[in-house]
Amino acid sequence: MMRLNKFIAHYSTYSRREADKAVLDGAVKISGKVEDNPATQVDERQAEVYVHGKKVSPKDIITVIAYNKRKGELVTKKDPRDRKIIYDTLDHKFRHFIAVGRLDYATEGLLLLTDSSVVATILMNSDLERVYKVKIKGRITEAMEEAMKKGMTIDDASAGAHSHSEITSMTFAPFSAYTILKNGDNYSTLKVGITEGQNRELRRFFAFFGTEVADLKRLSYGGIDLNNLPDGKTRYLSRSEYTSVRDYVDSVTKTDAQRENFKKRKIEKEEKEKVQLEEDTAKLLEMEDDKDKRKRIQAAKEKIQGVLKADKSWDDYIDED
Repeated sequence: MMRLNKFIAHYSTYSRREADKAVLDGAVKISGKVEDNPATQVDERQAEVYVHGKKVSPKDIITVIAYNKRKGELVTKKDPRDRKIIYDTLDHKFRHFIAVGRLDYATEGLLLLTDSSVVATILMNSDLERVYKVKIKGRITEAMEEAMKKGMTIDDASAGAHSHSEITSMTFAPFSAYTILKNGDNYSTLKVGITEGQNRELRRFFAFFGTEVADLKRLSYGGIDLNNLPDGKTRYLSRSEYTSVRDYVDSVTKTDAQRENFKKRKIEKEEKEKVQLEEDTAKLLEMEDDKDKRKRIQAAKEKIQGVLKADKSWDDYIDED
């Protein structure tokens, strides 16, 4: 379920403010009945919403939410040991949503969830940047920085992993970015960007250098930021974030032929609109010309009539009516 004003803003060109105005002005109908309350809840999968007579009907609806995961929550549907899972905190309406990747038990921060398994898989396996704030025990060394810049492969990546992990060796791609916020003897803090989502990647990375990750928080995923979202709370993506996700998914799922066909149809549509505009402009000018002609003819008629009236020899021919 979604608020009516949010539904309209999300699936049309209306802004939230414009959606509110349309609703309050009585220009919105749900299933044929006028609705004047912007906060009315609508089911985006079934609602028939019309704004100024035009149906707002999302195609291939994809819902993605951002969730601020707390430490001590498992990203799973069910835990045999009955530990706390994210779905204990999430609203019941998100029970069927799929997590985009996993954050381990001790990691907090941004977790994306979606009702589309296709979208979840694509985002999970993407090279979109994931940004984390990392606090480690001890100093950040030159060897660590070198590995962050160039990447590395290690044969034994068991340090920092879960005790039941079957992964042994691991290759780490160069970090997309890193910033050292604090470098101290006891603790150091840095912000890092990575483009992979391997199992406990950052914990394994720093463990290779004999350093333990004390705190790990994801701040963003593919340009979608955590910002000030409170712990344990969710939010829907903004319109620009949704557009970014859809564009990325389309770039992965559409074939070259489909993309070319889309471009071709877009060009054809633009050309038709251009021709139509030219035709409409020509017709408008024609109409203006006709108006001028009619005015000139009328003026000429009035002039002739005046002359005839002035000439008394034509009295027998003048129609006074």
